Amino acid sequence: MLVSLTVGKVDAGVTVLLTPDKRLIEFPSILLPPNIVSGSIVDITVARNDESEAKAEAQFAALQDHIYASFGASSPSNPVLRCRNATQTSVVLEWDPIDLATADLISLSLYRNGQKAGNIPRPLHMHSTKISGLAVDTEYSFHLVLRTTAGTLASKQVVVRTHKMTDLSGITITTGILPPPMREELAKAVERIGAKIVDGVRIDTTHFVTTEGRGVPWEKAVEMNIPVVRPEWVEACEKNGRILGVTKFYLDAMRPGAPGTSEDTQRAAATPPAPAQQAQKDLPETPAQVGENKEAGAKKGEEEEEEEDSEEEDEEEAGDGAKAKAADEQKMRLEDKDTQKVALRPGGQPSPEKDTAEDAGEEGEPDDKAPAPSPGDGSSFQDVAL
Repeated sequence: MLVSLTVGKVDAGVTVLLTPDKRLIEFPSILLPPNIVSGSIVDITVARNDESEAKAEAQFAALQDHIYASFGASSPSNPVLRCRNATQTSVVLEWDPIDLATADLISLSLYRNGQKAGNIPRPLHMHSTKISGLAVDTEYSFHLVLRTTAGTLASKQVVVRTHKMTDLSGITITTGILPPPMREELAKAVERIGAKIVDGVRIDTTHFVTTEGRGVPWEKAVEMNIPVVRPEWVEACEKNGRILGVTKFYLDAMRPGAPGTSEDTQRAAATPPAPAQQAQKDLPETPAQVGENKEAGAKKGEEEEEEEDSEEEDEEEAGDGAKAKAADEQKMRLEDKDTQKVALRPGGQPSPEKDTAEDAGEEGEPDDKAPAPSPGDGSSFQDVAL
């Protein structure tokens, strides 16, 4: 189809073309012939490209098929939950690997009796879990809920009843280092009570039986908080016909005594004897002992009073001795002073009368004044003699 158009306004990007019926068409200037100006007439041929159109339709259909095959052909599957093992107080649950198809995982949650018990950590790699702290001989229901970008899916409910104390079928034992004869006897005893022995420490292992605390399996059992007991525990469970506590059968616990000894005898042997004084203190006193205690207390009181009186007398004697010593020292000082005055008296020294007056003035009150010396006192040695 050929169309003739008249060029109107020409710009750098868009050119205005006029149709014969005076309609305006904006046309890209880059598609027009060069050196055109306003008023030029251009012929444009318009035709449909069927071949290119068929190719485009084929490409679009292939893209739709690829999208449907990648995201719409399959959808996430419901999780499949089952019980792996049950004991008197615990349940081990496991499930198949999660099939998400093309969806993305949001969470995987475990529900117990219709209530959420918690989210499963690392659900793409973890396919089992152990639930402890359950009641004995009680029924529980469990199910999983899978949340994805394609929707929420739930598993079927699994009903589990915990075992009675006399049901030993849930015991799963992993053995450690044992002598060959003891290992054979343990295998027979486990078979008789209905339990089972597995190779390696697993999530459903309930007890680790060994006689030596070493080795890689023992370390793994300790890391997983699995009770490490001696073979005597299995024998005791078989003998009593019920599951027993493991406290007395721990590997590092005290071994039971010889046959015929009671638990009280073992405790008395393990407990150190108390001092004799403490035992006597706990016994009630007889009337004779009460009288002796009173007499001993009275004697002890008298001795304490005598000691106090002697201490007071010693203190008084010490005080009197200190006072006498101080008086003697003062007397000696006065005598030394008099001796010095007599030695210095010849020459122009004062007379004894003056010294006596001065001493009296010193011993008296500071306000009292000694009488003035006479003119003849101290004029010469002869005058004093007259």
